[in-house]
Amino acid sequence: MFLRCRAVSAALAFVLQPFLWAEPVPVRHVEGTLHGFLALRSQEGQLLAIGDSTQTVHGDQVTSQVVYRFKDGSIDDETTVYSQRSTFQLISDHHIQKGPSYSHPMDMLIDTRRGTVTSRSVGKDGKETVTTDPMQLPPDLANGMVLTITKNLLPDTPETTISMVVAAPKPRLVKLVISPRGEEPFSMLGSTRKAMRFEIRIELGGVAGVVAPLIGKQPPHIQIWFVEGPAPGFVKERGPYFEGGPIWTIELASPVWPDAPH
Repeated sequence: MFLRCRAVSAALAFVLQPFLWAEPVPVRHVEGTLHGFLALRSQEGQLLAIGDSTQTVHGDQVTSQVVYRFKDGSIDDETTVYSQRSTFQLISDHHIQKGPSYSHPMDMLIDTRRGTVTSRSVGKDGKETVTTDPMQLPPDLANGMVLTITKNLLPDTPETTISMVVAAPKPRLVKLVISPRGEEPFSMLGSTRKAMRFEIRIELGGVAGVVAPLIGKQPPHIQIWFVEGPAPGFVKERGPYFEGGPIWTIELASPVWPDAPH
């Protein structure tokens, strides 16, 4: 889902040694049709944006779209297409971030069948530039699928490593290492529940991975909470959404109805 591509410093963007690729994550919980509502908040709890998460299924192919509409007019729009036969495998991911909330606008399209990553940008002269880069995209690529993959991990698995393409400023691969951190209590309408917290560590790899912590450019860890069981449910996500950006929190939102007339 709605976990986005984290960017890294431009100074490190081209310093990367090859990663070892992992196998795609097996399907334990088949995805279906849904439409959910989300709230994106600042660390202080201020509502920044409202989101719609929609998903349709045709055969073994899933199309997921998450759109956040910010109060300041910004837009975060990501459409992901993937297959769910025995494993989850990305087909395409188109992610757009633009507006005052994003210091670095992004428009990136990943096409795994063609093995390309296309980026669109607008220069100071207002002209649009489109760049298509061939990339060797690994089978465990997870852009737009991180929540789905995390939901399908066994909570007793110490670590699971997946790949992601980030635009910083030229598309490059990083690794996400997902680790369960135990159950934590929360309440819902006065009822006490427990959610499993997963922590995601971003590994830049190569010389970049060694240098980044030394110069304060190591991306913060991302936290995701799920209710476990036969039908795991998303509860919350917390982390940065662009290079040098603040920590934002995503939670489920519920409709509020006006009072019935007397």
